[in-house]
Amino acid sequence: MAESARTVYDFSAEILEGRPARLAEFAGRVLLIVNTASQCGFTPQYAGLERLYRTYRDRGFAVLGFPCNQFGAQEPGSAAEIGAFCEKNYGVSFPIFAKIEVNGENAHPLFRFLRREKPGLLGLVGSGAIRWNFTKFLVDRNGRVVARYASMTKPESLTKDIETLLGTKQG
Repeated sequence: MAESARTVYDFSAEILEGRPARLAEFAGRVLLIVNTASQCGFTPQYAGLERLYRTYRDRGFAVLGFPCNQFGAQEPGSAAEIGAFCEKNYGVSFPIFAKIEVNGENAHPLFRFLRREKPGLLGLVGSGAIRWNFTKFLVDRNGRVVARYASMTKPESLTKDIETLLGTKQG
C-alpha cells in the first residue's frame, strides 16, 4: 500500500487493560484521537471529551485517549492508576489506551502518522512535533486525518466539525 494511502485503521495499540487493539475495530466511525495526561492544566478537558463521546457515540463517534508522560512528567501513573483516575474524576467511558510516547525516536507509529498527516502550524518547517498534552486529531469515517487542534482548544469547540463529519457517508 502506498504510504499516502494509509489510514489510522492500519495501526494497532494496546488498550489500558493490556489487550492489543486494532484501530480497524473503529472503522466507519468519526474519531477524535487525543494524547492525554492526568496531572496537566488541560486535564479537565477529560470532562468535555466524555461529553462529546456520550453525545455522539450513537451516531458513530468515538474518542480515543492515549496517555503520555512526555510533557512535564504529567502522566506518571500505572495503567491501573490512570484508569481509576479517569473513571473516578471524569467518568470516562471512552477507550483509553496504554501509555505511549508521541514524539521522538520511541513515538508510537500512530502518532508518527498523525503528525505527518497534520503537522500543525509549525509543521511546514519542522517535524510536526506535538507540543503538549491534549493535542487532538479529528479523523473521518474513512480513517483519514482531517484536522489537528492545539492543547488549548476545548473539546466543546469541536462540535461543528464533528457534526459535519458525522453527516457524511462513507465513500
